[in-house]
Amino acid sequence: MAEHLHRQLHELKQEIVYVGSLVEEALDKALRALGNRNELLAREVIDSDDEINRMEVAVEEDCLRILALYQPVAMDLRFVVAVLKINNDLERIGDLAKNIAKRAVYLSRAREVGVPSDFRDMARIAQHMVKQSLDALVTSNSNLARQVRSDDDKVDAIRDRIGEAMSARIQEHPEQIDVLMKLFSVARHLERLADMATHIAEEVIYMVDGAIVRHRAGA
Repeated sequence: MAEHLHRQLHELKQEIVYVGSLVEEALDKALRALGNRNELLAREVIDSDDEINRMEVAVEEDCLRILALYQPVAMDLRFVVAVLKINNDLERIGDLAKNIAKRAVYLSRAREVGVPSDFRDMARIAQHMVKQSLDALVTSNSNLARQVRSDDDKVDAIRDRIGEAMSARIQEHPEQIDVLMKLFSVARHLERLADMATHIAEEVIYMVDGAIVRHRAGA
């Protein structure tokens, strides 16, 4: 029984890593499509969301089957529970990447406006947080997961600055309001990406250390 369980857990880890790779690729393409005003690349991201959704369902079914058949305990149980939650977060990151791609399609056809440098910094940090959270999962590295949590405040601070800059720009150039609001919606999506990466990091900490830190600052 133990041998079968360990094999199932190994296969489950491979599955969630694959979902993570799909999500990372979608996010990278969405941000490149946005930066390069590339509508075709953005549409690739939109079309790829079905595969992420399919895998999310498959991973959830495998988690439930392992819980029902093997009734794992201790760290094995924490791993399955963590994967269940991370799987949902990854699907939501995929949705956010698709939403960014939709904005990229719109913006590729709109008149180009200057993008604040903070915007690129926010995208870089949020994308790095997603990568680090998945690396922490693969390597069972709770220290790396804690670093992801500490970066979330940086993204929130940048979002606030972007909001102020966009408000000022709209007042100066009301004719650009549609484009500027689409850009600000991307900033909100990036903030949510950072939140999802933080959730994944918190589940890794739970999986490795058995500690629930989602309501504890600095833990």
